[in-house]
Amino acid sequence: MSTTPGNLRIAILGLGKMGTILAQGFLRADLLPAANLTATVARADRERTPDLGITLTSDNLAAARAADVILLAIKPWQIAPVLTEIAPALTPTKLIISVAASITTAAMEAAAGPQIPVIRAMPHTPAALGAGMTAICRGRHVSDAQLALAERIFATVGRTVTLDEKLIDAATGLSGSGPAYLYIVIDALAEAGVSVGLPRETATLLAAQTTLGAARMVLETALHPAQLKDQVTTPGGTTIAGIQALEEGNLRATLIQAVKRSTARAKELAGS
Repeated sequence: MSTTPGNLRIAILGLGKMGTILAQGFLRADLLPAANLTATVARADRERTPDLGITLTSDNLAAARAADVILLAIKPWQIAPVLTEIAPALTPTKLIISVAASITTAAMEAAAGPQIPVIRAMPHTPAALGAGMTAICRGRHVSDAQLALAERIFATVGRTVTLDEKLIDAATGLSGSGPAYLYIVIDALAEAGVSVGLPRETATLLAAQTTLGAARMVLETALHPAQLKDQVTTPGGTTIAGIQALEEGNLRATLIQAVKRSTARAKELAGS
């Protein structure tokens, strides 16, 4: 399998929202030259497809034949039919990666054929800016080298974590859906800023940059979030007054419940 940026060939089957985000991220990170990236779109969607300078086709089988890595960025219900369609092009040296929620590696292996390596990945939209978080789990026929390649591919658009498949729905509930939760938090903070007199644009900037900075502090200091919270909180000060309001509003319990419900829904969709 080709594994260097100069000769790696990737086919993205389905250049929808996530497919486009990943294509943009791969190109921005120089994972591979645009000439080595192919994406498939429905003929009716060609005119609405962003111009990324990559090869576009409506032929899934041809795209799969020419690729080292086949990335399935299609709807969950399309996975099995598309794998059946491209099965003549599949070999144990080609790696299939699905970013569709709730489709198990066992289901993909059954559709792809014997000994075909498949990986489930759960990226999210910040991958477009190289700030993504992708959870990965391997199928039965994935070699260590193929797993390392998948980790390397998604590392170009953010961070990765490799999990047992039994935990992938939990990752979906936390990081897959997580950006939406945090957008609500940022919007609420900005609204609060407006309510105490800040211009909306300034309030949104303050809320968003504060969220970014807090996240970087967690990632780069390796301190527990509670320790970092305590560093900001002085006795009888402004921060503890705000934290008391958060506790009274059950923010912590609400966020926990959001992740639990999202995880339960992912399991429900997977039939597990």
